[in-house]
Amino acid sequence: MNPKSALLAALVAGFLPMAVVAQAAPDATPPAAPAAAATAPAEARLPPPSAFPARIALVNFIAAVEATNEGQRAAIEVNKRYDPQKEKLQAQATEIATLQKKLQSAPATMSEDERNRLVKDIDTENKQLQRDSDDATTSYNSDMQDALGKVAEKVHNVMLNYVAKNGYTMLINYGDQQSPVIWASQDQNADITEAVVEAYNAQSGVTVPPPPAPAASTGARRPATSGATHPSTTPHTTPTKPAQ
Repeated sequence: MNPKSALLAALVAGFLPMAVVAQAAPDATPPAAPAAAATAPAEARLPPPSAFPARIALVNFIAAVEATNEGQRAAIEVNKRYDPQKEKLQAQATEIATLQKKLQSAPATMSEDERNRLVKDIDTENKQLQRDSDDATTSYNSDMQDALGKVAEKVHNVMLNYVAKNGYTMLINYGDQQSPVIWASQDQNADITEAVVEAYNAQSGVTVPPPPAPAASTGARRPATSGATHPSTTPHTTPTKPAQ
């Protein structure tokens, strides 16, 4: 599961059971009991359980939430808000790399005091980068969880409406790490994840904004980075993309 998906796991557990009964078995009304049986234990008066035809649907709920237009738009908006933090962390990592290069290429004539001071500066900068990265990632994860959680609640309702209208008797979420589904035949076309995404997009009317056009090249060389787009928790290196 990717990091962003992990953010939704707790939300899913809160309002989506592993197996959701979408359509109850037909109501079986027991025949009137004789007056003499009125004093029998409650368990004895219950009707016996009965089997009913099952039509099972499978869904990857987390993937469905992330695939909806509204889910994609929410993620884009959160990522955009954290661009300044990303750039700040990248600048800090570049400064650390410069100091490390300076230490590695230091002449033998460098005094011990100067060398120790440089080592201390690198250590201080690394610790600051770690703190800033942890803070940014914690905040990012919280904002992303809130944004996708709001979408998840609405997708959940659309999903249950879909299975009820289409006559399913049971819905199993196989996208959770604790999913009880070990194997399911794909020949039965039981996976409704894509259908739920389409149904939700049609109901919400939300469209995904087009990706920004690439910036025109100016010919200037930019500092090399690890391709990070979000805050990171990895110390001593150029930050990488955080949990989404």
